[in-house]
Amino acid sequence: MSETTKIKTPNLRDALIPLIAMVVMLTTAVMYFGDGSSSGPNQIALLLAAGVAIIIGLKNGHRWAGIEKAIIKGISISLGAVLILLAVGSLIGTWLLSGTVPTLIYYGLEILNPQWFYVATCAICGLVAMSIGSSWTTAATIGVALLAVSNGLGLDSAITAGAIISGAYFGDKISPLSETTNLAPAVAGTELFKHIRYMLWTTLPSIATALVLFMILGFSAEVKQSTDGTLQLNQLMQQHFNISVFNLIPLVVLLVLAIKKMPAFLAVSIGAITGAVWAILFQQDFIMSLAGEGVDAVTANIKVVWTAFFDGVSVSTGNENLDSLLSRGGMSGMLNTVWLIICALTFGAVLEHLGLLRKLMDSILKGVNSVGGLISSTVGTCIATNIVTADQYMAIVMPGRMYKEEYESRDLDPVVLSRTLEDSGTLTSPLIPWNTCGAYMYGVLAVNPLDYIFYCFFNLINPVLAVAYAYMGFKIKRLVKATS
Repeated sequence: MSETTKIKTPNLRDALIPLIAMVVMLTTAVMYFGDGSSSGPNQIALLLAAGVAIIIGLKNGHRWAGIEKAIIKGISISLGAVLILLAVGSLIGTWLLSGTVPTLIYYGLEILNPQWFYVATCAICGLVAMSIGSSWTTAATIGVALLAVSNGLGLDSAITAGAIISGAYFGDKISPLSETTNLAPAVAGTELFKHIRYMLWTTLPSIATALVLFMILGFSAEVKQSTDGTLQLNQLMQQHFNISVFNLIPLVVLLVLAIKKMPAFLAVSIGAITGAVWAILFQQDFIMSLAGEGVDAVTANIKVVWTAFFDGVSVSTGNENLDSLLSRGGMSGMLNTVWLIICALTFGAVLEHLGLLRKLMDSILKGVNSVGGLISSTVGTCIATNIVTADQYMAIVMPGRMYKEEYESRDLDPVVLSRTLEDSGTLTSPLIPWNTCGAYMYGVLAVNPLDYIFYCFFNLINPVLAVAYAYMGFKIKRLVKATS
């Protein structure tokens, strides 16, 4: 008798048990480890939940050999994203070393004006997050500095926090350096820069609306001139880096390559190499300071630049916020994310192979006949996943794996799914107090998510716009079928 005839069709209870186990373990991980839960505890929870699913699969007649092949296949879909993430780590390191990122921050802070404080805060955080690909680092560094300035100006800290988070998540979302921006297209099965271009249809109207609202709030606020915090940051950056518009050339190179639709891995790798060359040309004093005393120039260039590729840059300016902002990068900095992706995809692959995802999908999609209903269900699932699993990565991976086949069956381009995952999974995570993102933002900004949630205009508008587009049929890309 063949293996196929022995396999039992899973019931809804079979499908729910691993999901409930995962929710319980992830919630426990967040309770005990807080915003550090994504650095190991969540990975163990995912693997244990996968183990629960495997036991159910074996009970239903599946064999380990088939499950193992499914896991390997599931993980393999992320390998392209893993290569890009490693290249991104190198790019961040060399762009910090070359002065590209410090220059972006410097000029961003220069535009700060008390009359336009909320708008400027959102724009600066967007610029920084786009350049470094991290909403968390942006909020914890420039965000903290801007919040201190806000308090000095007597402005509303909740509105300022909303502007910081709106800008940080906008910049993170459209940055090819962002982990979630790489993860969403990898899960959906599309290409990074195609995904980013398609997201602009929802992100640009959302951020434009947010900026108008921040402008209205800003002009109704009374302020007093005080920008000592940002001036100090800029002075420190001038002391350690050669600040110049020429430092922005690596960014221009990457943007041009993206516009030319060069594959993301090649484009990011070339951007990283360009940053390394720029560091040698324009940041010799900084390189020598990192190399230490008694090291000749040739050795310093080789060792410091090489280190930037694999382990990033570590800066000591005497300012804790600036040191945290400028000390990161390197391939090693991406390894935890790679670990999390592999564990999440393992869990998803097991559920998919055992038919458990299909069972959940059948229950969710009952009565969903339109594209609007499908995208609305996806948005709702992403938000629910953020609430119950407390992790934005899970809010991308799980719904992505669940809905991928359904989008394909309805002839929807994978970018529709990848955009929807970001519009809802990524953006709603900081709005939930017990989510790792919400807990992290509360920890660094000292503003309760229940206070700033009403001012995260970008994060609130974007999911609504995604659903509205779906029901209007606007910018819903269909697959082009090949003609025989």
